[in-house]
Amino acid sequence: MLFSNKTFLLILLVMPFNGAQSTSPHDPWPKWIAYVEPYEVTVAKDGSGDYTTIQAAINASKAYPSPRVIIKVKAGIYKEKVHVYSWNPKLSLIGEDKNNTIITYDDYFDKIALGRNSTFHTPTLLVEGNDFYAANLTIENTAGPIGQAVALALSADRVLLENCNILGNQDTLYTSGEGFKQYLKNCFIEGTTDFIFGNATVVFEKCTIHSKSNSFITAASTPQGIGFGYVFLNCILTADQQATEVYLGRPWRTFAKTVFIECHMGNHILPIGWDNWSNTEAEKKSFYGEYNCDGPGYQPTSRVAWSHQLTKLQVKKYTLNNILAEKNPSLPTHWYLDSKND
Repeated sequence: MLFSNKTFLLILLVMPFNGAQSTSPHDPWPKWIAYVEPYEVTVAKDGSGDYTTIQAAINASKAYPSPRVIIKVKAGIYKEKVHVYSWNPKLSLIGEDKNNTIITYDDYFDKIALGRNSTFHTPTLLVEGNDFYAANLTIENTAGPIGQAVALALSADRVLLENCNILGNQDTLYTSGEGFKQYLKNCFIEGTTDFIFGNATVVFEKCTIHSKSNSFITAASTPQGIGFGYVFLNCILTADQQATEVYLGRPWRTFAKTVFIECHMGNHILPIGWDNWSNTEAEKKSFYGEYNCDGPGYQPTSRVAWSHQLTKLQVKKYTLNNILAEKNPSLPTHWYLDSKND
């Protein structure tokens, strides 16, 4: 016998045949080879799904999966700390409705009490798995104005969030990872002090950024040599009535980068715009800029002298492709263009 059954099966699985249909115009392989059914489960508080908690669904997922893991979450209030581990890449959390699918917890710095880095133990949702996707969720920390209390911590590369509410007070959203890239689109983000902070490269597009008190919106810690820090594109900056003196940002570390492009700024934004966090060196080595914004809070002639109003030539580099595209040919180049819900 020329071939064993196993050898014949192997050849069958790797060789295409004439007339087989491809799954996409970019995929030369036939459908029966190229397409792998994603692993999909449902979480429901009422027991009608596969799991009743989000963490249980994550814990049951395969480590380093080949097909994407899709966890669909039915409407409900899920009071739990959720951890997407580094061995859970390519995981999607898809809520049923962003206002009614709520992940909530209430940890804060003094409650954790693990020393000077207690902030980083407070997140309601901590993401460490690359290629994470989330949509239609509210992620909140309900500790209140009681100090550092993170709602969402993104410590992963190629992260995409769409249509999510990220709610809290101080340190609401932590974005971390030197060289990591993250993309938030059509999200609502609120907080008090430094409520968007970290060292990742992040694009916020068409998001609402809502200040709840007189303080600072961003605290970037962009590493030296990284081309982009925080980039806000076509966002709307709003505030509670009592918030009337808000800074666009301050440098958590010396080489911080933050830029607002074609954003609408409410009258709560201070005319000077930026603060140096008592770091005069950052005035020379950080980069804080704006371009073609509008609204009563946009007062370019009153900004601090060390900030920048971008020219038409300078703003050309602030494209999604330049900021977020993956340079490694073995990874998806335009990962930020694909919704990961199917």
